[in-house]
Amino acid sequence: MWHTISEKSLMEKLNTSAEGLSNDQAAKRLEKFGENSFEETKRKSFFIEFLKQLTDSMVLILLAAAALSVAVSYISGDGDYLDALIILAIVVFNAITGVVQEFKAEHALEALKKMNSPMARVLRDNKEKTVDTAKIVPGDVIILNSGGYVPADARLIEANALRADESALTGETKEVKKKTGIANLDQHEIDSGNMVWANTVITTGRGKAVVVETGMNTQTGKVAGMILGSETPETPLQLRLKKTGKILGLTAVLICAVIFFMGIVRRQPPLEMFMTSISLAVAAIPEGLPAIVTVMLAIGVQKMAKKNAVIRKLPAVETLGSATVICTDKTGTLTKNEMTITDIFGDRQKILECFALCNDEVGATEKALIRAAERDGLSKKQLDGQFPRVDEIPFTSARKMMSTVHKTKTGYIVISKGAPEVLLPLCSISESRKKEILSKNSQLAESGKRVLAAAYKEITQLGGKYEENLILAGLAGMTDPPREGVYEAVKTCKEAGIKVVMITGDQQDTALAIARETGICTGRDGAVSGKELDAMSDDCLDKIIGSCRVFSRVTPEHKMRLIRAFQRQGEVVAMTGDGVNDAPALKNADIGCAMGKSGTDVAKGAADMVLADDNFVTIAEAVKQGRGIYANIKKAVRFLLSSNIGEIFTIFIAIFFGRESPLTAIQLLWMNLVTDSLPAIALGLQPPDKDIMSKKPVKRNRSIFADGLGYTIFIEGIMIGVIATFAYIIGERFFGSAALGGTMSFCTLSMSQLFHAFAVESEHSLFSRYVRRNKFMMFAFIICMTMQVSVAAFEPLRNIFKTSEMTRIQWLITLGLSSLPLVISEIEKLAAARKPEMGKRKIRQNA
Repeated sequence: MWHTISEKSLMEKLNTSAEGLSNDQAAKRLEKFGENSFEETKRKSFFIEFLKQLTDSMVLILLAAAALSVAVSYISGDGDYLDALIILAIVVFNAITGVVQEFKAEHALEALKKMNSPMARVLRDNKEKTVDTAKIVPGDVIILNSGGYVPADARLIEANALRADESALTGETKEVKKKTGIANLDQHEIDSGNMVWANTVITTGRGKAVVVETGMNTQTGKVAGMILGSETPETPLQLRLKKTGKILGLTAVLICAVIFFMGIVRRQPPLEMFMTSISLAVAAIPEGLPAIVTVMLAIGVQKMAKKNAVIRKLPAVETLGSATVICTDKTGTLTKNEMTITDIFGDRQKILECFALCNDEVGATEKALIRAAERDGLSKKQLDGQFPRVDEIPFTSARKMMSTVHKTKTGYIVISKGAPEVLLPLCSISESRKKEILSKNSQLAESGKRVLAAAYKEITQLGGKYEENLILAGLAGMTDPPREGVYEAVKTCKEAGIKVVMITGDQQDTALAIARETGICTGRDGAVSGKELDAMSDDCLDKIIGSCRVFSRVTPEHKMRLIRAFQRQGEVVAMTGDGVNDAPALKNADIGCAMGKSGTDVAKGAADMVLADDNFVTIAEAVKQGRGIYANIKKAVRFLLSSNIGEIFTIFIAIFFGRESPLTAIQLLWMNLVTDSLPAIALGLQPPDKDIMSKKPVKRNRSIFADGLGYTIFIEGIMIGVIATFAYIIGERFFGSAALGGTMSFCTLSMSQLFHAFAVESEHSLFSRYVRRNKFMMFAFIICMTMQVSVAAFEPLRNIFKTSEMTRIQWLITLGLSSLPLVISEIEKLAAARKPEMGKRKIRQNA
């Protein structure tokens, strides 16, 4: 019905006006109608999630084992139910820890959604303001511009060359022309040209519309209501780790089964061996690894957001560490986007009038043109009143120009502005004047200035070909200096093995001047224009692209072609973009980086990452953080798996040589609780090593166990197991007690894993200048060490965990053995650090 009533009736029904709502009205309506957002599946309660944790197959087997222990104790009449109760308590605590970790990850991801929530321009109290789309209410007057998403269903009250892509709603990719006025009564509202729909895209033009429906009452909301809920897909790394975890889990179960049958053969008590084997399986399987990775990714992403890099898709975090090419825009990304007109060549008054009238006040360039006109006493508001706009041909990246038509006292005037090489062929101009203009254009561009041309012509009636036989008013040169820190960021990227490539719509001389100033290139070599790209075959492009650093006068179609060419060379490409037409390139790049300030909603929606400050330095910092997060995940994997191997090896060796298991089921579960949570998460909070950007990028799809990590994990696990076994031997042989040996082995195994976390923390020595201090690791170490010491130091806990009292010398031996993984690691790191230094000395001596 909204499409068939008059504008006056529309305003009356919604109790609004063309000036928009007041802030008070908007607040009351928000309370009445609710937020302009889609409902999602309700999150399951803590209790349901807790029960879900208990449905894990290994946990169920452990609970069954505890029940069996109770049954045996009841039948035998010894009344010893303590073991079963402790197992139950540890299982419950582990389940609670798992739920808390998952809730933390969910909260972090919800915070990311809020960071990514789109904004909309509205009129409130007759003033333009930007608000969260969730705060849009019926009656709001929204402002529509090219490249923006429509925030709600709305009726148009202004439409200037407005077109929309409604494929998200209708499935048809053809652009729909929009208009104001009343639609036919027999026309379906979806087909009416006077309405715009939530979640569709404005492709060209501009307009205003009155919101009629929000949230679940919109056309898109009704469809969304049929498919409630959204889950965050797992990243490729998480999927690989889950698969690895299953393989390791199956291996652990088989080993535990072997240990169980070996124990039976060696005449160990069957129930005791069964409990030990099941507990070992639970402790050895890295079931918490995917959850810990989720927490690490979420925490890392929040850190990156504080540095103005908002990650929209979690896989981008992994990909960032593999980036080998960064294709960056010039204006606003490498430069400050603070345009200032410094040179005017031609009729100054006429040029500034043209720039003020042919202007949508969008972006830094158009605002700079208005400021220049105002400095000469020309008010855009007064000019718009004197010469009202009646028609327009919008700017597109392909056309590189825009034209507007204005009413005058005697007829109409067409005004065009754009790239000089585009406008000049459309002007009636002598050859000598043309050469003079082109010479001035080159002079300005070579000095690093952006150049715009202005032209006009008078007509008597609307229609026809506006953009021909124009009169050139002249040129304007604008400066936009490089951002602070860009030169250093480009240098850092080069040292990290990342190529930095400038892709810009500006002309080549301007692009080269900025590229030289920012360190992207040194001379004119490696510069290619859009025209040269058009004339180049893919084979030819593949041959030269490795040495190209500047692409000028490019279109979004060129961007797509360049992405594919780099990817054919095996490069991992990060691409920046801000416009509607950049969306395909952002989507097809390995990492799409949309501009947060100047970028359109469509570009942001297609991107993996949004640069909140539109700054190249932020891209370099994001790559650094991405590498750090990936490195931390590898550390957590290394720590958890080597610790688990150490536990398996300790029990396997004892049973293999016909001895009792040095560890009880309760001790194994306690160790799993102490070592597998806080230290692993603390590794995820480790700041990136200072030299992380001096290393080459990680190759795409390379296994996390590559470069010898799998071998390292195995050797470190064996080392931990050997140390724990040695502790048992010392307790049994030198102090004459198998019970004491078991206690020393139990404490050594657990504490050595805590020391091992420090060894894993960095590939550099703890005393190296490259290592950044991690206060969370120290906190985790103190808490977990206190927990472990307490079970052997305090008599009530000794009775529960079946540990023996240790003397001061026994504690010192245990502590010394436990610290060996860290000591050995430090010796290896110091030796490795000396080798390159020795090499450098020899080179200097030979020189």
